Amino acid sequence: MEQGSTRGRTTGRPDPAAYGDPAPARVPEQTARGEHTHSEPPAPGLGEPRAVRRHSVRGQILQALRTALVGGELVPGEVYSAPALGERFGVSATPVREAMQQLATEGAVEVVPNRGFRVTERTPRELAELAEVRALIEVPVMLRLARTVPAERWAELRPLAEATGAAAARGDRAHYAESDRAFHRAVLALAGNEQLLAVADDLHRRSQWPLVSAPATRHGELVADAAEHTALLDALIAQDLAVVSALVREHFTGAQH
Repeated sequence: MEQGSTRGRTTGRPDPAAYGDPAPARVPEQTARGEHTHSEPPAPGLGEPRAVRRHSVRGQILQALRTALVGGELVPGEVYSAPALGERFGVSATPVREAMQQLATEGAVEVVPNRGFRVTERTPRELAELAEVRALIEVPVMLRLARTVPAERWAELRPLAEATGAAAARGDRAHYAESDRAFHRAVLALAGNEQLLAVADDLHRRSQWPLVSAPATRHGELVADAAEHTALLDALIAQDLAVVSALVREHFTGAQH
């Protein structure tokens, strides 16, 4: 069910984009170079504007790289250099290198000394292990929530489930990954446990990239996975614990393929 917040109480229909990562955008040339506009003086106590821009550039590059990984543009087993990727994104190698280091800590790539970064190749065993750990964490939480969360709260999450369906129908794996994580995060956020959210989100990311099968063989599976989100909401609303458990376990198992 392929990284916004429901940490507070929801008062209306949620915005699907609020639960996922911001959409990648090309970094403005002037910002990417770390140039000053001199339109206004630096704010007292905030340091140089360049430091703020650099952090922003790094974040944008990180999101762009995550999208490329999930979408299959960065191929498992291939080595990519920071200067080459920087040229692709129109930035220097520094923010790319920093973003790649973050991805290395998340297990998406590994450092190749003097060459760059190799995209990690997931084995079936690794994917199965990730699915098992996710089920161990999320199934009991969802069963507990099914007993206590009122139906109207679950209904508020339906736009997030619909967003996964729309992305799957387009065959857009990158946006499906974002909306899938957003849906799971919104569900688990109802437990009110920030540590749970952090651990579950990290496991979810690791299970999403790199995708090991070709896009043409994944479209039907994406559509089927997306349909499970709606079915899960229906089961949660009905407090059908057996169906909730079966759907979540099946969802994680299907995500391995």
